[in-house]
Amino acid sequence: MAYQYVTQISTWTNPNPARCESGQAMPLVKSIPLFAFMLAILNGMIFVQPTHPEITVQTKLLTLTLASGAQLIFSIGDVLILIGVAALYIEIFKATRSGTESIVDHLFSMVVFVVFLVEFLIFKPAGTTLFLTMTIMSLLDVVAGFTVTISTSRRDIGRS
Repeated sequence: MAYQYVTQISTWTNPNPARCESGQAMPLVKSIPLFAFMLAILNGMIFVQPTHPEITVQTKLLTLTLASGAQLIFSIGDVLILIGVAALYIEIFKATRSGTESIVDHLFSMVVFVVFLVEFLIFKPAGTTLFLTMTIMSLLDVVAGFTVTISTSRRDIGRS
């Protein structure tokens, strides 16, 4: 009787919420590069700036006083760079996956890098050091992703 109750409860809950009803993983959602969100945030900043000139990437967000007495001032641009570094780490970690979802992830990362590069070169408000830094981080995401995937594939196949 108790076993039947436990079995019934386990069928009510989905043990893996990242799976669809068909049991297939949702690779498209997992393959969205985090730099796509960074690109969206930067584009939002670029398009918001003409209507709200008081909001720029140099706007101060936080000031911390260190033990030495020095003041550490974080601007919106600084925080975006720190978030970009964390996103780069997560993207490199995601590159260790193998399979078709990894290929889709690399494809999306390449598209995001191309959009970053085109906007940086052609769109005047995107011609900033912050945008250049994010573009280079997106390039590193693409290059590191391919490098890690190739290394992981060689290891899986048994070559060195």
